Amino acid sequence: MKFALHFGNTSFPDAAGAMRLARLAEAAGFDSLFAVDHVVLPEHYDSPYPYSANGRLPGNITAAMPDPLVWLAFAAAATTRLRLMTAVIILPLRNPLVLAKQVATLDAMSGGRLDLGIGVGWLREEFDALGIPFAARGRRTDEYIAAMRALWRGEPASFAGEFVRFEGVRCTPAPPRGAVPVIVGGHSEAAARRAGRLGDGFFPSIGAQVDTLPLLAVARRAAAEAGRDPAAIELLMGCPGALPGSGQDPLVAVEERRRQGVGRVVLPLGAFLPDLEDSLPRFGEQVIRRFGAA
Repeated sequence: MKFALHFGNTSFPDAAGAMRLARLAEAAGFDSLFAVDHVVLPEHYDSPYPYSANGRLPGNITAAMPDPLVWLAFAAAATTRLRLMTAVIILPLRNPLVLAKQVATLDAMSGGRLDLGIGVGWLREEFDALGIPFAARGRRTDEYIAAMRALWRGEPASFAGEFVRFEGVRCTPAPPRGAVPVIVGGHSEAAARRAGRLGDGFFPSIGAQVDTLPLLAVARRAAAEAGRDPAAIELLMGCPGALPGSGQDPLVAVEERRRQGVGRVVLPLGAFLPDLEDSLPRFGEQVIRRFGAA
């Protein structure tokens, strides 16, 4: 079982904080560190936020939210083993050629430690601000994944789709592993099916106001229907019972996730604040090392 910390860039938006957190997480035995994404946040929005009961973004929208790839670059520079993941980058808001270059560069410079967590987005007003159609974001996402993978193969790449078209171009450096794993995030059946058809993993996002556990089976079934090995789809999921102060036995809670097929447990960083120097090593000793994670 592997363990990840979520919301790193919103909890520690400055360079010193990013590097401090990354070092502590790596020393405690966490597998990976996640960073969230929005390009812009409108002052006024009607779109319901799907990860809180009141449909509104938590916290203050004036708080710093660094670009996830830039922030993860600081975390990468401070560590040697810790994996890094966008959770999730809003893929249809990005030019896929530019993003493929940025992602491959960070993956190469970190020694192949990047996972690209992607989502289709929920905030229509953000799409409007960037001049990108909200209605076509699902089809755009599928096509962008295919286009980026074509660029990552390290040879003259060509692609012709509804939204993206290029011929005979190179994108270097190439990812050390031949591609960057794409982890599909989301709380819907559409996200689960996309993960099964196209993803290297599936992450039903923390805080969804629906039961996301059944979506794991949806992702596996979609993989089988697409002729892929369902067991090859990494499953990531939250585990409230493992959090400090939950009142539950964290070992029992994590073991239950393992029985459900989850390979990486994702925990919100806020549960370990404010004293990371105490809370992260303690969790590493009491929980992570009991499951054999490095």
